[in-house]
Amino acid sequence: MSANLETTTGLSTRSLHQLGVASGLAAGAWLGAAEAPTKLVMVGFSPFVISLGMVAGVFVARWTVPTLLKGTGYVLADLRERAHLVPWAVLAGMIWAVANTLTVFAIRNVGLSIAFPLWNTNSVVGLFWGWLLFGELRGAGGRQWAKVLGGALAIMSGACLLAYATSHQAAVEGRSAALGVLAALGAGVLWGTMYIPYRKAYISGMNPLSFVTVFTFGELGTAFALAAAFHGGVGGLMLELGRARPVLFWLFLGGFCWVLGDLFQQYAAKYVGIGRGVPLSNTNQLWGLAWGALVFGEMAQLGPTGQVLVIVGSLVMIGGATAISFAEAPESEQTSWRKAMNRECHRYGLEPARVAAILQGDDPLARETPPRRKWELLVPALAVAAFVWLAMGAERQPLEVSLPWMAVLSLASLVILLACGALLWKRTRFS
Repeated sequence: MSANLETTTGLSTRSLHQLGVASGLAAGAWLGAAEAPTKLVMVGFSPFVISLGMVAGVFVARWTVPTLLKGTGYVLADLRERAHLVPWAVLAGMIWAVANTLTVFAIRNVGLSIAFPLWNTNSVVGLFWGWLLFGELRGAGGRQWAKVLGGALAIMSGACLLAYATSHQAAVEGRSAALGVLAALGAGVLWGTMYIPYRKAYISGMNPLSFVTVFTFGELGTAFALAAAFHGGVGGLMLELGRARPVLFWLFLGGFCWVLGDLFQQYAAKYVGIGRGVPLSNTNQLWGLAWGALVFGEMAQLGPTGQVLVIVGSLVMIGGATAISFAEAPESEQTSWRKAMNRECHRYGLEPARVAAILQGDDPLARETPPRRKWELLVPALAVAAFVWLAMGAERQPLEVSLPWMAVLSLASLVILLACGALLWKRTRFS
């Protein structure tokens, strides 16, 4: 392996870092947009039904997108080659489902623009696990450590400012701010821990598209179990779902958007690590703030002091995430990354040279996979049919929204999707 890690794809370390940064920023846009439908909890729907509806959309998307981009033959071959990672993917999905349910409670109690930055403390948790388990920042110089640790402190300081602002909002609206804060922070801890299976999968050479396909079984199963338990069984849950029929289309759409953001986040974690990739994707707090304030008018309910605290806290956290994201891993740190990769290869009998090539943007499995089959078109066709059926029963809900701002934010998200998707295809063919 050469000093600058160039491969048959012609991608240098810097090029891969830039790709990871772009993926992280794109993830922020789509993860932010995906949470907008959870505002439906404000009009009386159960948080567990809201979460289950989104996860159902996630389930559909996590099968549809990989099939469209790589094909089912590729995904199945990748899973067979790394079957030991399947339980890890299911576990990650279970953690995600619990965290996602907590975010719905957080949004109900403290609002979208406040809850986002609080649960984005997951970057600190991910940073710790990346250092402890995967060699991230080991061997890095003092300058890199200063960027990362300074960024982590900024993120925590921003979270404290936002928690203080939340207490002012609770006094005005009469909500349980403490419960909302705890729910958001709990989601941050769980999501930060969820990145352990992510990184373990990618230093073993698994494609993110394959990982999320299995990941979704843990999501859907856990979300269904939680919803059934808190609604008195499957029968009670079915009644709640029937009552929520008019909003299921929006929840499915939110879940689909979440998958697009999560896929970009997966590529960020693959190419720049979880210590850097997670803070990058946490720019979703800017998008969450934009959706909450501009589309749903959340900031209008705060006094001047609360609004200033929200803005300052968000900017401080973004500044911290930016500092971390620009801490490009030097060669000495990459040596530690390779040690973690070799450890996984030795443990599970993988070929180190093949895994190293995949980590650097190559895709040898794509050259070995047979052509796609025509029946695979049924997967996106069924997804479209599900959305059409749900759209037929959709009804507008009593939420005040700004349609012009919704159009602007949606268009911006689509531009980012196309730009970063084209970049990933051009450089790695979605490896």
